Amino acid sequence: MRRRIVFAALGAAASASALAACGTDDKPAAAPSKDKGNGKLVIWADTKRTAVLKKYADQFGKDNGITVEVKEVAENLQTVFVTASQQGSGPDVVVGAHDWIGNLVQNGAIDPVQLSAEQKSTFAAAAVKAVTFNGQVYGAPYALENIALVRNTELAPTAPATLEDLVKAGQDLKKAGKVSEILLDQAGAQGDAYHIYPIYSSGGGSMFGLTSAGDPDPKNVTVNSPDSIAAFTKIKELGEKGSGALKTSIAAENVVATFTAKKAAFFITGAWNIADIKKAGIAYDITPVPAFAGGKPAQPFLGVQAFFVAAKGKSKALAQEFVANYVTNKEVALALYDADPRPPALLAAIDDAKAKDPDVAKWLDAGKDGLPMPVIPEMAAIWGPFGNAEVAVIKGGDPKTAADAAAKAINDAITKK
Repeated sequence: MRRRIVFAALGAAASASALAACGTDDKPAAAPSKDKGNGKLVIWADTKRTAVLKKYADQFGKDNGITVEVKEVAENLQTVFVTASQQGSGPDVVVGAHDWIGNLVQNGAIDPVQLSAEQKSTFAAAAVKAVTFNGQVYGAPYALENIALVRNTELAPTAPATLEDLVKAGQDLKKAGKVSEILLDQAGAQGDAYHIYPIYSSGGGSMFGLTSAGDPDPKNVTVNSPDSIAAFTKIKELGEKGSGALKTSIAAENVVATFTAKKAAFFITGAWNIADIKKAGIAYDITPVPAFAGGKPAQPFLGVQAFFVAAKGKSKALAQEFVANYVTNKEVALALYDADPRPPALLAAIDDAKAKDPDVAKWLDAGKDGLPMPVIPEMAAIWGPFGNAEVAVIKGGDPKTAADAAAKAINDAITKK
């Protein structure tokens, strides 16, 4: 059985007085670093986060008597960072997803973040687990993300209890001429392992076996295990020659517009698309992706956004101070939430975020049994072959043939690394 990380008690824990410890104050506590490095701290982040970070970076610079530069890297941040690190031209701090960690560590691009046990306790346990690799914490987490079922409540007032109930409700709406699609779960021409994973996992599917330590084992690829083939069979039954709930014509490029045009009642997606749904005036609710009747839980991947310390930065002591002691606080967590509304990883910020937006509790509930995205570098070998298998079975192909082909391609890619 695959490991499940549970953080169902986040709400209660967030209000505990014990969380008034290090890293949870309303204002960043300045702690000037004795080591000024080269007198400059360089931070790289994506478009959504640079404007927010600049305010706090400027204050950190004043507190430490240094210059701080926040640079926006709009595309391919991970790749750009690894290349720059190898060339000695990278930043001191980079902001990104936790599932980069295996690749970044393998390339010698990041150092462990020096968080005390007390500091670790101020974050959701699942977030700390997600940024831990080979027994070391490699990132300071600040946001959680997962997908859930977003439902147009005018078309579907009640959340379906099972995937079968969802499909039946979607079929009824389609027969009545109220929608054109039973379900929106993006696949596209290349498949999408991330978005299909809750359905695949409920069918019994997995990607890797586990080591004795409970970590994903790259030597044990399980996409063609009997249970995974059974899961692909269920995906085929939902596909284009089955119920028609899953289609390769539903892709990242058109899925949001299809939902906001009220052409479907059910949409498996994440918080990043809620702004467009609100803008379209859609009445919606957020609930966990339902499981197959009698199946395993529909387990989404859990993602964590984090701050990383560059291994080859020119101001490493300052970078550690900024990441471990400066941005790990409530004010920064809430500012980052306002810029990009994904639930905070910092427990002290969760109640405030919930008060601002009732969706926060719903996303957390939908992700409470989420599987942290594996950080092993070999995970990169999964996406393409798995997507090809997904597309094949959605189009009506043989599940075992598709799964065997995916497993071979994945194992071949891992062997070549």
